[in-house]
Amino acid sequence: MFDYMLVRYGEISLKGKNRSEFEDRLVTNINNSLKGLDKRKINKTYGRIYVELKGTKEDADEVSDRLSKVFGIVSVSPAVLAPLDVEKIKDISLQVLKDSYKPGMSFKIDCKRSHKKFHKDSMEMNQILGTHILTNVDNLEVDVKNPDVTINVEIRENGAFIYSRAIDGPKGLPVGVTNKGILLLSGGIDSPVAGYLAMKRGIEVIGLHFTSPPFTSERSVEKVKDIAKEICKHGGRFKLYTNYFTQIQKAIQEKVNARMRVTIMRRYMYRIAQEVAKKEKAQAIITGENVGQVASQTLESINAISNVVDIPVIRPVACLDKQEITDLSKKIDTFSISTRPYEDCCTLFLPKKPETRPKINALQKEEERLNIEELINESIKEMDVEIFLPYEEKEELEFKL
Repeated sequence: MFDYMLVRYGEISLKGKNRSEFEDRLVTNINNSLKGLDKRKINKTYGRIYVELKGTKEDADEVSDRLSKVFGIVSVSPAVLAPLDVEKIKDISLQVLKDSYKPGMSFKIDCKRSHKKFHKDSMEMNQILGTHILTNVDNLEVDVKNPDVTINVEIRENGAFIYSRAIDGPKGLPVGVTNKGILLLSGGIDSPVAGYLAMKRGIEVIGLHFTSPPFTSERSVEKVKDIAKEICKHGGRFKLYTNYFTQIQKAIQEKVNARMRVTIMRRYMYRIAQEVAKKEKAQAIITGENVGQVASQTLESINAISNVVDIPVIRPVACLDKQEITDLSKKIDTFSISTRPYEDCCTLFLPKKPETRPKINALQKEEERLNIEELINESIKEMDVEIFLPYEEKEELEFKL
């Protein structure tokens, strides 16, 4: 029955001279989210985007499900486009109400007329349409304050869009409008949520995972790839680098004071992340660090770790409660993957009493024993990279630094 999906956006409408740039990016992201489905028109007007539907319930459900995950969208509504004819608008309004009718329910008409040349104003149309529906449907009552169903009628120059449902979107900004960031993706609960929240602010997120075979299993890498498949449903195309960290981690294990190993390991991860950021022309590192959660996440440790890079480090979940992070993880469907019992390299060789207030000078002295720059460069050259796409077969890439 439905002809179009009405797309509403919120924060974008507050933009000034660069508003069209944000709108164009949102249209591009919408188009990408619909890949694999039948081709369709996407039209942009002031304050609205219209996505053509194919007339079936299955198509409307699939399109609304995909668009409800696209950042920048506040809500979507499957709608019928009626010609600017009162009798046609009456008939279609009745059809839309019957689509959600339940005996004894209440309803109201909410007509908005942006096309001022239409010969009936909004109040007149509310009365005409309300009367028509009450005349043709039994066991129905009007409630203008708290109705079970609202029949919305938007009268525009190209016709009247009629709909009764609004499906929430994730809000935020379109992914890609605020440049790129490198996400340290461990496979735990926190980092996928951090990536999701970064995407919500318009950042194109690129994943970087560290693995240490044979101490970590192939299943831990597969776990991260499964997380990547979920993340890309929200942010679109997702690139994932996998760094083989074994030799660096063994060197740290052999030569560094046990209490400082965790902090120094994180400092080398940051250094590698910064090199990936240079290659990708990314402007920030994104982490799932949460203040006070573990020894490496005291403010002193966070400061000592980020001291080795000179690009911004964004920590979207830094001040969230663990339950808040867990709830978000469930919302984006990564929780059940993150809790699979396959440990990543961050949990290897953990000392009984890690240093929680590390001094930068002391860390630098420990690092002088390592002399592992060559190992770092080799690990960067040997990284794997894969591209994950939300609704198509994944694309394999050959990585060369």
